[in-house]
Amino acid sequence: MQGLSGRRRIWLVGASSGIGEALARRLLEQGHRVALSARRRDPLERLAEQHAGALVLPCDLTDAQSVHEAAGTLDARFGGLDVLLHVAGTCEYLDAHRFDPALVERVFAVNFHGAVRVIDAALPLLRHARDPDTPRPLLAAVSSAAAYLPLPRAEAYGASKAALSHFLESLRIDLADEGIDISLVHPGFVATPLTARNDFTMPMRIDADTAARAILDGLERRRLDIHVPRRFTTLVKLAGLLPPALRLRLGRRLIRRRSPSEAAS
Repeated sequence: MQGLSGRRRIWLVGASSGIGEALARRLLEQGHRVALSARRRDPLERLAEQHAGALVLPCDLTDAQSVHEAAGTLDARFGGLDVLLHVAGTCEYLDAHRFDPALVERVFAVNFHGAVRVIDAALPLLRHARDPDTPRPLLAAVSSAAAYLPLPRAEAYGASKAALSHFLESLRIDLADEGIDISLVHPGFVATPLTARNDFTMPMRIDADTAARAILDGLERRRLDIHVPRRFTTLVKLAGLLPPALRLRLGRRLIRRRSPSEAAS
């Protein structure tokens, strides 16, 4: 399928680059009305110039007022919301030898608390979208395969994504009777500006457009857990089921050894 059927009103948060940009291009090419959000306006404007169905809504996920103002503009322009697609995220790796709680707070501010702010702003619009003659409203968010398995230096990133996954799985239970579906996306390594900063090997890495196709296919099928590339993410899921002692042994084998200069500093 590789797309969403019908013509939906979609709020895509994190549309400026990577997976979000690839999703935005596909959704706009399919004729959906897509509100594009990210901190930076310029890349959103460049996307919107090429597609009549785009609405540029820059916002700061760390600012609740900014997020709610964007949702208000979306509601006024689109007259409601059928799909929330939250893709925004950040990544910083923690060096346990220089423990930095501020780093953890920064990552959670975007990956978890930012997502909660967006969901808070979008839920009233999704509730109003319920109609027996149209597909059920859909709330979807990109987590990470790192949520399945503790990994070296991923204390902040992995924990923020695991928190997001747990939060949305619980919310899925509580919203089921309201007719709002929730899908979670757990990608492995995808070639994006964010992963370009990684200093380690990324097995089975795929490009952003391949990820976007798989995500849209999963959303159309209303899959609860969309993980891609499946060969890699299935292995990570299975590794996450190992006993703690074996997970520790596996994690220690994945540690990137510090150089002499790093160890001395």
